[in-house]
Amino acid sequence: MIISVFNLSHGAVTDIHMQKVIRAINVQIERDFEPYWSFGATLRLEGHTARKGKQRFKFDPLNMRGDGVLYVLDKFNKDLGGAHDTDFRGVPAGVVYLDLSQGLQEDWTVSLSHEALEMIADPQINLVVQGPHPEGRDRDVFHWFEMCDAVQAQSYAIDAIEVSDFVLPLYFTPSAEPGSRNNFMGAAIRGKTAHRLPSFGVAHGGYIGYFDPKKADNLTYEHEGDALARKRRILKQGRTGRRAQRMVKTARFATIPKA
Repeated sequence: MIISVFNLSHGAVTDIHMQKVIRAINVQIERDFEPYWSFGATLRLEGHTARKGKQRFKFDPLNMRGDGVLYVLDKFNKDLGGAHDTDFRGVPAGVVYLDLSQGLQEDWTVSLSHEALEMIADPQINLVVQGPHPEGRDRDVFHWFEMCDAVQAQSYAIDAIEVSDFVLPLYFTPSAEPGSRNNFMGAAIRGKTAHRLPSFGVAHGGYIGYFDPKKADNLTYEHEGDALARKRRILKQGRTGRRAQRMVKTARFATIPKA
């Protein structure tokens, strides 16, 4: 899988710095992510696209050679989604907003890493995993197949570039395995104490999404009183992230009948 990166930041991020960031994320994918998940990709910086007037972006198809697209913008632009659907319909896309990363007090490089790993794992945003309800754990729901949301407040450095933590395959197991690693960084930090991230669990500052067949709705969950997680969720969903965009464009799942 080749993921095309469009730097539309209008000079806030230079192409040479973007290349350094892309190189670090490609190292993360090849050396950290793919050995665990057995699927990978390569990010590639593409040519500069043009803007037509003030209404929408116009893309040159020669600039888009990948199987997915990641955009880096200064701030939210409502016209981008329509322009993408017009020129690249069916091609999975993600967006990193520099001002949103700043509001989250997070390096935008972490956001780009996050979006890349999520796209590799679930390009069309239609995969779910059966697992326990995050609150009661007395019944099963269908968790979104997300790589970074549960640990999205955690990051680590590759060549001085911050990249996102991510969950490992054992995270999606219904039972606990003593001594197992459920996320790449190993520990989920909550307060001043390090705790192991449980299967289908949430680290401090993170949140998870799931489809509840009983309510026939997609919901999100974070730890009660986790102000950082709540702030991240509200800011990100307000910008219609990849998963939110799909939920807006498609009808809700029908209620699953009881056996």
